[in-house]
Amino acid sequence: MLCYAAIFAALGACAQTPGTAATAQLPGAPEPQTPAAPVVTVAPHPGDSRYWISGQVNVIYQGRLPFHSAYEGPNSFRNSAEYKTSMIGTLYTALRPTRSVRYNTDLILDMESAGGRGLSQALGLAGFTNLDVVRNPNLGPVPYLARYEIHQVIGLTAKTTGQTPGPFALASSVPERRVELRIGKMTLPDFFDVNGIGSDSHLQFMNWTVDNNGAWDYAADTRGYSVGGMAEYDDRIWSVRYGFFAMPTVANGIDMDWAFSRAHGQNGEFEFRHSLIPKRKSVERLLFYANRAHMGTYREAVRAYLSGIDATPTITLHEHFGALKYGFGYNTEQELTAQLRVFGRFGWNEGQHESFAYTEVDQTVEAGADYAGTRWRRSVDKVGLAVVSNAIKRDHQNYLRLGGLGFLLGDGNLRYGRENIVESYYNWQALRGLFYALDVQHIANPGYNRDRGPAWVGSVRAHVDF
Repeated sequence: MLCYAAIFAALGACAQTPGTAATAQLPGAPEPQTPAAPVVTVAPHPGDSRYWISGQVNVIYQGRLPFHSAYEGPNSFRNSAEYKTSMIGTLYTALRPTRSVRYNTDLILDMESAGGRGLSQALGLAGFTNLDVVRNPNLGPVPYLARYEIHQVIGLTAKTTGQTPGPFALASSVPERRVELRIGKMTLPDFFDVNGIGSDSHLQFMNWTVDNNGAWDYAADTRGYSVGGMAEYDDRIWSVRYGFFAMPTVANGIDMDWAFSRAHGQNGEFEFRHSLIPKRKSVERLLFYANRAHMGTYREAVRAYLSGIDATPTITLHEHFGALKYGFGYNTEQELTAQLRVFGRFGWNEGQHESFAYTEVDQTVEAGADYAGTRWRRSVDKVGLAVVSNAIKRDHQNYLRLGGLGFLLGDGNLRYGRENIVESYYNWQALRGLFYALDVQHIANPGYNRDRGPAWVGSVRAHVDF
């Protein structure tokens, strides 16, 4: 569930990545006469090569203190002291067959391995504390094919704008007005809901609902990937993109339903790059999505239980092919000074159908900021703070209160309250390409339950980029 485009943007290796098109020269931004950004990978990447090879390793050690709990259920966030370690490694490769600018093509192939575990097997929290965790412990650390993509640029003008090459786009310049097409296996947060301050679990925040919009139940298997295609139109200060992707056969499943007529995820996003503060960058994004899949409804499961048809509320007994779940999200980021940036998100979905692919959130609101360490002569270091509040609708609440289980939540009972999370971190560059971070998260009402918590989770992260 990672947004790797944000990783390279944060490192300065991808100043303009797919999904954040034409951000290299936003209106109102300073003229590009500043000194070159420092090299923050183990080795610098070539500026205009026809191939790309890079990699990263991210290790997160998390621990939890005991907290108050009136009861626990099968899917509870456990109240005892616990620690877990996760590790994820990715090899990025890409090939650019020609040097055409107006009609550029990239062939992308990435391998990945994800190992370790999350606290409480990644159960019991809507905003789980580690985005690197794979929620199916049976998959293990065996390497897998994470991405395979064909990326095609179709220029609509001879005028070009610069972009820093990265693993998803190798060209150093692109047409200012263009269409970009992608087809293959990918993760949607690489291109949708991207946020330069809050999308990167490897150099920024770690919580699921801080780094992504928790109410966006985007099409993905349990590792966060799907197969499909997307089209994007980019102009000088705005972009629009649309994607069509496969959905899993069951909630949080690893297998995909290839019958696209009955199961698919559609995603659309409009992006506007304009700042009200002179010479400061700003981006706003409006996201829409609609999923069709073999999903159940919470109200139907509750009614069947109360009428005595089912022994317990079980949403998987009331699934229907072609069920529709939809929602929208808003995402903004604003540079206030050369060191200080702020961001925010809002998300909503209809909440009647079961949470299916990402997490159990029907509405979310978030605000945060980061600050670069230039004043203490640590320009690559960053300190960040974010607050997020997640909620679920009444039918979802009743389902959990009566003992129903989602793919993440289920305490056996529920005294509902919004799940409120505060996260802060300090990211320290120890050597070129090597980063360490300290992170603290406070979770009030874990799993929306006022009878449990608050919980404190501390983390230490080591990250290598090469």
